[in-house]
Amino acid sequence: MTVPTPEAEGKPRILYLSRSDISSVGGDRSDLYVQALADALVLHAEGKTVQPLKPYLRVHGKEGHIADRIIAMPAHVGEPGISGLKWIGSKHDNPARAGLERASAVIVLNDPATNYPIAILEGSLVSAWRTAAVTALAARHLARKDFTDVALIGCGVIGTAQVNALLQQFGHIATVHLYDQRPEASEAFASRIAAEHPQVTVEVADSAEQAVRAGDVIVPCTVTDRPYIEAGWLRPGSFLSNVSIMDVHKDVFIEADKVVVDDWEQSNREKKIINQLVLEGEFSREQLHAELGEILAGSRPGRETDDEVIVLNPMGMAVEDIACAAEVYRRALDEGVGTWLDLY
Repeated sequence: MTVPTPEAEGKPRILYLSRSDISSVGGDRSDLYVQALADALVLHAEGKTVQPLKPYLRVHGKEGHIADRIIAMPAHVGEPGISGLKWIGSKHDNPARAGLERASAVIVLNDPATNYPIAILEGSLVSAWRTAAVTALAARHLARKDFTDVALIGCGVIGTAQVNALLQQFGHIATVHLYDQRPEASEAFASRIAAEHPQVTVEVADSAEQAVRAGDVIVPCTVTDRPYIEAGWLRPGSFLSNVSIMDVHKDVFIEADKVVVDDWEQSNREKKIINQLVLEGEFSREQLHAELGEILAGSRPGRETDDEVIVLNPMGMAVEDIACAAEVYRRALDEGVGTWLDLY
């Protein structure tokens, strides 16, 4: 992975890309992200990335809400490659209290030849779509080929991107099942899906259980800190992309036929469910089926039978964000999009 750095008469400068700039070069659809991630995850599996464990800044410590934090996510991807950092903040009550999206972010890209910053991007759009693209990319290998029903729990920004990416990548999806604790959120998203994808049936479920039981591909996207999805809810052959991490009970991991993560070290920390199981002696690296990049690289198999229940636990990696932001930056340079800022 090589990213061009434009000359500016020896004066360091930064390309600023707003959300609208990112959208204008294809950053509001899944294709850009799916391709960037396919390459980056293979590089990660081959050991051609550098990714320190991400620190969590929690102002109120254990007393605060699980979704109230700021996370620093640094990574280097490829050779000579690109370096960068995603700085992503989250407050669970932003929508109700401040009328703002729950999460906000910026991404900084650095030229590895000098380590000078070369770009700053609005990061929440990239973050939402790269998260959705991980699920869509994984579904190619971990979902049944003939899956028809998608279940979404949580119809916020992340959840809607997840379903939109799946609909864009899989034209055979027949039904989308939605559940949100706020009925108005699921009803609003149902209306948008019906308008944009008239061939798709949309059903608003009365409960999370009803939606999960109906899904071939299940995607929880909530801010819960208490598991609620039980292993018995998952039908044979289902694929669960555990986007919001804390939604599934421990028995889901123990009873699944295959458990896949994006990165083992990132998943086995912060007292998340996998980390709890490891500390209790109920799960280990040896019991893990694979990291997703290993499956994409062909060194580990994906789905092998139609009745396997497979769980993906995507903690979210800086490698993914930086690779996707680098592709956005490359397109912006090619198309003359963005605002140049002098560093000095």
